[in-house]
Amino acid sequence: MTASRQSPRWRRFLLPLLTLLLLAACAAYDGRGLQPGVATVDETIAVMGEPAWRWQNADGSEQLAYPRGPSGTHTYMAYFAPDGRLLRIENALQMRHFTRIAPGRDDQEAILRLLGPPNPEWTMYFAARDELAWEWLFCDDWNRLARFAVLFDRTSGLVRSTLQRPELRGPDDTAPWCSH
Repeated sequence: MTASRQSPRWRRFLLPLLTLLLLAACAAYDGRGLQPGVATVDETIAVMGEPAWRWQNADGSEQLAYPRGPSGTHTYMAYFAPDGRLLRIENALQMRHFTRIAPGRDDQEAILRLLGPPNPEWTMYFAARDELAWEWLFCDDWNRLARFAVLFDRTSGLVRSTLQRPELRGPDDTAPWCSH
């Protein structure tokens, strides 16, 4: 009988603890709480973890990439001023970023800096067209899961074209709902 009385007390502490841990994990996921102009590169890494990619620019500014896939719909880019202070963090897997891609001008490095690394399982080479395809999972403007693909001409290394299509994993082959 004593054990059953202790169990509810133990549960009262477990739920708040789990909630706190979940909130802490969410904060680290997107860098929430890091203040532009205040947070440094080291503080950002302490909160968000080691970046998958890191670029140092000639002017001393820096960019860090945090892909949250392969099944996630976010890749966060953290941008830093030459003094190492955070300028902004944004999700790169959004339509407004996709529209910046210029076929015939952008190459693989430009796409990596714009969108982050693609899902490796979806990277394909099409020999008949001599074309490399990279794909990302994202949440479209209508809050539905979708895939975005960039196709590269293997001869020139430049973007040949891009396309977007629904991710039909939902019931009745529909695109499941998601959120930004």
